[in-house]
Amino acid sequence: MGSKGILLILAGVLVAYYVYSPIPYDIEERWKLMVTDSFFRSLSNLAEISELLGLKHYMGVMMFLTVAEEVVPASDDSVKVTDALFYDVPVVVYEPKRKTNGELNRAVIFIHGGGWCLGSARMGPYDLLSRRTAKELNAVVVSVDYRLAPAYHFPVQFDDVYNVVKYIVQDHLLSQYSVDVNRIAVSGDSAGGNLAAAVAQQLQEDPEVQVDLKAQVLLYPALQALDMNTPSYQQNEHMPILPKTLMVRFWSEYFTSDLSLFHAMMSNSHNSLESAHLLKFVNWSVFLPEIFRLKYNYTMPSRKSSDPSETISSITDPRASPLLVDDVKLQVLPKAYILTCEYDVLRDDGVMYATRLRRAGVQVTLEHFKDGFHGAMMLTTWPTSFEVGHRMVNSYIKWLDNNL
Repeated sequence: MGSKGILLILAGVLVAYYVYSPIPYDIEERWKLMVTDSFFRSLSNLAEISELLGLKHYMGVMMFLTVAEEVVPASDDSVKVTDALFYDVPVVVYEPKRKTNGELNRAVIFIHGGGWCLGSARMGPYDLLSRRTAKELNAVVVSVDYRLAPAYHFPVQFDDVYNVVKYIVQDHLLSQYSVDVNRIAVSGDSAGGNLAAAVAQQLQEDPEVQVDLKAQVLLYPALQALDMNTPSYQQNEHMPILPKTLMVRFWSEYFTSDLSLFHAMMSNSHNSLESAHLLKFVNWSVFLPEIFRLKYNYTMPSRKSSDPSETISSITDPRASPLLVDDVKLQVLPKAYILTCEYDVLRDDGVMYATRLRRAGVQVTLEHFKDGFHGAMMLTTWPTSFEVGHRMVNSYIKWLDNNL
């Protein structure tokens, strides 16, 4: 064998070594996920180097994921698509063209994910999901393009989405789009699920809003920033697509660009005396069914001395961490569909919220995908799309059709 052959073999071994990652055997299409994850890891490594050299912020490089997926949403035979500004916030509106014999339309307000730092309503996967929702449900879909970190920190993202929802439920806008005021849902994935849950809560306390949402749909949502050591965070610390380091970076960047918070959250030492009384709401030894606790034992997150800073007040704000509201405020919420994945650091957030909502008397459908992983729904337009992602989308559409 010549030197070229040896070099080719070595190159192949190195590529295989880099692409390979330990994927649980429960996940189908494991090699496909390894290849997809190698792209994400490469981009993340490039972002870290760029930030270390002072060339570009970490999220600035990661934004490539958004830019590369952006499309120009256009009308087709079934759906009319228009760009609009609702309360000065950009949105994409999807209206079904099928006639309803005089019946008013259902409406879904969709909030994209991306860790409050990435993503856009104009990304291919979100455009496809909104378009399909509008067509199959004969519903008006409003997909929100809220502002992102690090240029804007909490509560800007929440405020943008909340203002859009308040704008939509005004009489003249409902009339313009022929929307039934009693059949409106708010929905979102990941960070969008966080915003959807927070909006549903805060609407109940707003005296200016006389409309009740029919449903809240939370797709593998992030719901609390107090405990970064739940069983799902431990089990899936190195899971592809959304490892713990990336999710914690999203959380910390949502609040501040000061990396000291990121390091504190990574070690679960970011709580203070101001947040200590809220830890009972995210105590997974109480709210997680036994099947999700696995081999892990609960340890209350450490609490440092008093921290009156704006950052800790943001972390404990229920608009950022919807799991932190008391049961009385949960009781008045609309019925919920919560989708969780076994191989996702955010799994336990969704499961705990489902438990607390049920105990508060709210109708909840918890759809748990034992072979699912974070982001699978939004990979359906990739060459390496996943069958489990298509099943998630189908389940989401079916539940909305039956419950909205």
